[in-house]
Amino acid sequence: MSAHHRSSRYGRYTGGPDPLAPPVDLAEALDAVAEDVMAGYSPRHALQEFLRRGGRDREGLDDLAGRVQQRRRDLLSRHRLDGTLSEVRKLLDTAVLEERKQLARDAMMDNTGRAFREMQLQNLPSSTAAAVNELASYDWQSSTAREAYERIKDLLGREVLDQRFAGMKQALENSTDEDREAVNGMLRDLNVLLDKHRRGEDTDEDFQRFMSEHGSFFPENPQSIEELIDALAQRAAAAQRLLQSMSQEQRDELTRLSAEAFGSPELMAQLNQLDASLRALRPGEDWTGSERFEGQEGLGLGDGTGVLQDIAELDELAEQLSQSYNGSRLDDLDLDALARQLGQDAAVSARALADIERAMQDGGYLRRGADGDLRLSPQAMRRLGKSLLRDTAKQLSGRQGRRDTRVAGAAGDQTGATREWQFGDAEPWDVTRTMTNAIRRTMADGGDPSRGLRLGAGDIEVAETEARTQAAVVLLVDVSFSMAAEGRWVPMKRTALALHQLVSTRFRGDRLQLITFGRYAQSMDIGDLTALPALREQGTNLHHGLLLANRFFRRHPSMQPVLLVVTDGEPTAHLLAEGEAWFSWPPDPETIRVTVAELDRLGRAGTQATFFRLGDDPGLARFVQNMVRRVDGRIVAPEPEDLGAAVVEEYLRAHFHGTYDDADWGL
Repeated sequence: MSAHHRSSRYGRYTGGPDPLAPPVDLAEALDAVAEDVMAGYSPRHALQEFLRRGGRDREGLDDLAGRVQQRRRDLLSRHRLDGTLSEVRKLLDTAVLEERKQLARDAMMDNTGRAFREMQLQNLPSSTAAAVNELASYDWQSSTAREAYERIKDLLGREVLDQRFAGMKQALENSTDEDREAVNGMLRDLNVLLDKHRRGEDTDEDFQRFMSEHGSFFPENPQSIEELIDALAQRAAAAQRLLQSMSQEQRDELTRLSAEAFGSPELMAQLNQLDASLRALRPGEDWTGSERFEGQEGLGLGDGTGVLQDIAELDELAEQLSQSYNGSRLDDLDLDALARQLGQDAAVSARALADIERAMQDGGYLRRGADGDLRLSPQAMRRLGKSLLRDTAKQLSGRQGRRDTRVAGAAGDQTGATREWQFGDAEPWDVTRTMTNAIRRTMADGGDPSRGLRLGAGDIEVAETEARTQAAVVLLVDVSFSMAAEGRWVPMKRTALALHQLVSTRFRGDRLQLITFGRYAQSMDIGDLTALPALREQGTNLHHGLLLANRFFRRHPSMQPVLLVVTDGEPTAHLLAEGEAWFSWPPDPETIRVTVAELDRLGRAGTQATFFRLGDDPGLARFVQNMVRRVDGRIVAPEPEDLGAAVVEEYLRAHFHGTYDDADWGL
């Protein structure tokens, strides 16, 4: 692990977007969120689930979290923590071997002196630290052996500094006495600065003066004393966790060896004072944790501390990716850290997910309802409805031999006359008359048409067509629990949304009422129906639904009444005079009687009725068959995935008496 890798400044990713990254697919996110919302999830939960799963071509939070955990496991399974001890042992063995060689070939040496030295080398303790300590006063005869032994002190000095200051081991290689004195001077000044800060007596000038003199020791380039303390405390805490991760024997060895660092007791005193100050200033850091390393690649103190810092950073990323804390948002993700640990591609994926979350929450696709809960906004509903309607149109256009295609447009055949556009008109524009009106108005206002035109609503003229009857449409949808249990809940909602989109955009002169019926019936707007959770109460109160439909039709007496009923069960409830619902299974004869009576009233008013029978229940089949005979209605028995196309087709059939074409969609 390089010093450069570990000394990168921690912070939020601020680079520009990756030019090779695919664009954020908000349509895919909206479709996925809406699908889960229709299945009963809250919008917030649905968005979180999409962010966890990711898109078709993009990693999700779970993928990134899995990679974080894998990297953590890799670090622990690859390394062990005896690197410094192993290096010291090798240097010690080299020194002893070279000294023995010198003793063997030095013929001029006094035999008594040779025997004494050989005995010292022969009887060295098995403990590396004890052996190093015992040889501190040894009179080396071999210059090579003396050099190897002195390198132990140098190595230990660089390692203990590298534990606190990333990159020191490499920076102080082949260092001079002046270099080491500069380090001691920096440590003295640092401890003075931190001590003043603990007492609240430091100033910004103190920090600036310190950085001006010693800034080369801090590649993180902290901009304040708080940033300096953060960087130092993270490193020092990781160093403590490194020691805690070692065996007791290894800790004891290193503690004894550290006294030999650079042969300078002052160095360890300064470092101990630094550690004490950092603990006091940042008690929230993990100073007592440990990890279990099981690999074969030995780590020195500095590199091991860097790995513990990496593990701490990975743990923090795992928490950020979990999004399980209060107020969590993907903007909290440290993309710089993610790029360091997993690569730039992971940061790009996370940035895209954050962009999606931001666009969904801040871009108007989710809004808070009166109850404080998030809902799909009207903007999101329109976008989703358009997508669902397009899918429905594709289903219908793929059917062969199912319909005539003789009508040219939704509004009937053109008469050749034009008139001023009014809100709700779906007739085609007369482009020539519209542009002429705009030119005339611009010139009347003193403008120059050659420099551009701005169309106003008053300029627009539409081509008049033969009159067609406007419709009052009721979509009655069964919301008994069997609809959800049998996998018909989401198709029902998709159907309602597609029909709502068609009526509100292409047939704006029509009026659509959505009515749900379970134990009771109620009118709903499309947003409430889309977010409606599956209800476990029993009852299929078609009687109440038909009562509400009749009331809606009476409010629009000049319109053609069109009734579309989606159900998977025969009526098992009806409304009593006092307003309570009566439930019975098997169906009570009174329930059937009052339901039929209400349908008869709709039939006498000229209502065009279509029943969409879901499932193969024989009782439902008999009931629906008897119902449609009474009102000269129709039965359609679609599969759940074809329900939307079937309902829309019946709506168009009611408008155009069985003849319509693709132009009627306005897509």
